[in-house]
Amino acid sequence: MGLCRFSVVLIVLVLVGVEGYPVEDLVVNLPGQPQVGFKQYAGYINVDVKTGKSLFYYFVEADKQPDKKPLTLWHAGGPGCSSIGGGGFTELGPFYPRGDGRGLRINPSSWNRASNLLFVDSPAGVGWSYSNTSSDYNTGDASTAKDMHTFLLKWYEKFPAFKSESCFLLEKAMQDTIYRNWLLLLDHNKYSTGFKFNLKGVAIGNPLLNVDRDIVSIYDYFWSHGMISDEIHLTIMNECDFDNFAFPSPYNLSVACNNAIAAVDSTVGMYVNIYDVSRDVCYPSIAEQELRLGKVATKISIGVDVCMTYEGDFYFNLPEVQKALHANRTNLPYRWTMCSNVLNYSAADGNINMLPYLARIVKNHIPVWVFSGDQDSVVPLSGSRTLIRELAHDLKFQITVPYGVWFHEGQVGGWTTEYGNLLTFATVRVHLFRGQRLPNTTSPSIDG
Repeated sequence: MGLCRFSVVLIVLVLVGVEGYPVEDLVVNLPGQPQVGFKQYAGYINVDVKTGKSLFYYFVEADKQPDKKPLTLWHAGGPGCSSIGGGGFTELGPFYPRGDGRGLRINPSSWNRASNLLFVDSPAGVGWSYSNTSSDYNTGDASTAKDMHTFLLKWYEKFPAFKSESCFLLEKAMQDTIYRNWLLLLDHNKYSTGFKFNLKGVAIGNPLLNVDRDIVSIYDYFWSHGMISDEIHLTIMNECDFDNFAFPSPYNLSVACNNAIAAVDSTVGMYVNIYDVSRDVCYPSIAEQELRLGKVATKISIGVDVCMTYEGDFYFNLPEVQKALHANRTNLPYRWTMCSNVLNYSAADGNINMLPYLARIVKNHIPVWVFSGDQDSVVPLSGSRTLIRELAHDLKFQITVPYGVWFHEGQVGGWTTEYGNLLTFATVRVHLFRGQRLPNTTSPSIDG
């Protein structure tokens, strides 16, 4: 089973006005879009003129008083999946694809009710981000983080109203780009005599922190949720030496271990969404046929359209949509896809232990949140919780908030604990928030 990582980092940036927004990137109206009162921008930032490498972004204002709201940057991982297609149009953005794939509907839980939102497709080869040099598609975490650093500096030039304001940065990733990027920003601040990033905090959701430890928790999660048998679980626990596990996997594991993992993949992955085990799956062949015929492909599971990914794929490949977003300016020789099929990303980067990176961030007095959705089996909460406790021990942090419940609108939202006023772990009850509106707050406070 491949193991992906989700990370989220929050940076809040308070605006003083809307002057300086690039008129050429203004999105006048998306095809089939409901009428809204906020502005949208989309376009390219050139991060390497020599190789012709450009990253595509989509920026949407807060729906009310955007000059008084924070900025949330969302950068998806995979590695190699689209922030615009994922976060922008199926998760926290202002719109969801309509069931027939030819229009949009309002997302009632959009984060732009509380924040300005910025989505970036990175690295080049993801979504509509591209390079004129094919070797740029052979990449990894280090070069991706470097490009994101360049992107942010140049994006501030396009949107100068953001430059001088305090901020939290939000990034979602499945590779260690998030950690490398933050260290690059810290180094930038250390040596820059001009502009500095006003960094306030980091939040990481369901992150792969240490593959040796996190991968074991996957099979414990499956077993504890009744998704695999005692026999398969015992075989994996007895036959799999995860201390020697490394990507690309599982070539360094025993035959008995590999057979047991294959049995898990064939029984679990076919029937549920492994990122939310309580949600149904969409059957691609049926969804794609209905979309081609202009029929509604939407299948609802506990208030969620489980076919949104396929509807978004259809929508983003409409020429009129690409024109409205100022996208695909070079007529790329491949279709838009949610996750790239042209990218050759270094699998070995997944083996890097992320805890030393987090320790360096915390030692710079930047608070770190790690939070886990309780229905995610890809990077389950049990592994993250244990690793954060061990990190706190290594940093000699004492418990400053004992493990206990937190509430949302009178209901239990999850459980949380805090170490040393700088390191927090929290769980999130996915059922409570699925299909609900975003609470009437700004971005979560992670600076105390």
